[in-house]
Amino acid sequence: DSLLHAGIRVVKVFCPEHGFRGNASNGARVSDSFDPVTGIPVISLYGKKSRPSKEDLKDVDLVIFDIQDVGARFYTYIITLQRLMQSCAEFNKPLLILDRPNPNGFYVDGPVLEDSLRSGVGWQPIPIVHGLTVGELARMINGEGWLTGKAKCRLTIIKVANYTHNTGYTLPVHPSPNLNTQQSVLLYPSLCLFEGTVISQGRGTHFPFTV
Repeated sequence: DSLLHAGIRVVKVFCPEHGFRGNASNGARVSDSFDPVTGIPVISLYGKKSRPSKEDLKDVDLVIFDIQDVGARFYTYIITLQRLMQSCAEFNKPLLILDRPNPNGFYVDGPVLEDSLRSGVGWQPIPIVHGLTVGELARMINGEGWLTGKAKCRLTIIKVANYTHNTGYTLPVHPSPNLNTQQSVLLYPSLCLFEGTVISQGRGTHFPFTV
């Protein structure tokens, strides 16, 4: 909405897990649609495809990444970021990242992902709590040569003014349905590990990732 108000002509939107408005449940297949508020076409990157095709990008001059991450390796927005960077690199489209603070950006913890364990909830060889903003991670993806063929994405990053990793940050908007409080966002990197067990984490209740 802010891009429209700034006079930028938005021809389409690519949406990750949880949909364009962040209200789809975790793991739910997201279909292509039209945003009911703006009427803009929404192309899902969490359904039939995981990254934009050449056809998707043919009428696009600039791709803008404006998504709030929460700082955990298995939160899929950063996986979508790398796949988007791959398409932009392959089809020669510049990527502008509107960076945001990381609510879990004040520490780094957990094991680094082993490449043999790469999956839809783990893509980059980084710790569980990586401590990076999406802009910093994008630079790392480029710099470390993590794109296929060591391709480079043309990046422009709008940094957050006066932000340091010791800056406390409470999310003004829920990034997904089951991260609906600041406490759930802070506990998510550790409590989400219980997804591999039969223990409930409170998903679907008013207190997810706090029990």
